[in-house]
Amino acid sequence: MRGSTPRCGSPPEADHTNPTFGTILRRLPTAQKSARGAPAYSRFVNRGAGGYLAAVAHLAGRTPNEVTLVSALCTLAGILALALLPPSSALGAGVAAALLLGYALDSADGQLARLRGGGHPSGEWLDHVVDSAKIPMLHSAVLVSAYRFGDQPDWWLLVPLGFTVVESVLFFTMILNEQLRKLHATTGPANGTAPSVWRSLLVSPTDYGVLCLAFVLFGAHLAFTAVYTALFLAQTLFACAALPGWFLRAKRLTANGGEP
Repeated sequence: MRGSTPRCGSPPEADHTNPTFGTILRRLPTAQKSARGAPAYSRFVNRGAGGYLAAVAHLAGRTPNEVTLVSALCTLAGILALALLPPSSALGAGVAAALLLGYALDSADGQLARLRGGGHPSGEWLDHVVDSAKIPMLHSAVLVSAYRFGDQPDWWLLVPLGFTVVESVLFFTMILNEQLRKLHATTGPANGTAPSVWRSLLVSPTDYGVLCLAFVLFGAHLAFTAVYTALFLAQTLFACAALPGWFLRAKRLTANGGEP
């Protein structure tokens, strides 16, 4: 998902001694990907939480793929609870906690790979497969819950269906942009200026972490419906604005080594 750390890149030198927790934390900045384009929660909260979890996993001798699978299990637990249990404040808090923990572990697996000296294409593959599964599963669970327990009008059931399509398209397109850039660009993106904090805040409604937080309201029917619908509309507007620009940049790739 957006905000997760890729396994590939230029990893720091592996430390084959017996590092302490403090030593690992000091090495974490070298295990981060660029904050360029990252929404605020993913950039300022999830990445830090994932770093601490990566440090714990590193000390415990866990592998990045093991962390990815634990992330998937946490997310799956939240999704199943959402689909099977009637809405309540306690359920909403539990679902949000499970999804946010899964998201933090999704960031931790890539950071752990870099702390260990670099990742493997199979690890990146597994990470992306889990991400591509959780997007439609989460919105399908909202749809199932609304159908079983909610009193929304029938037309509102189109909202989670639409959310599934829009977020899946955006996720796939961002991965495709990255792969096309690697294939055609001769140099990486410029890093002369710090990523904009204001831009991170502006795109916050598209952040998966914000979507996870919205489930805290799951026991409050009207509030959750309004927030979820607003996030869907924001995601749709972002897609309408971003996709044409990404297409034009893709057309320029072979012409001048541009970047999506």
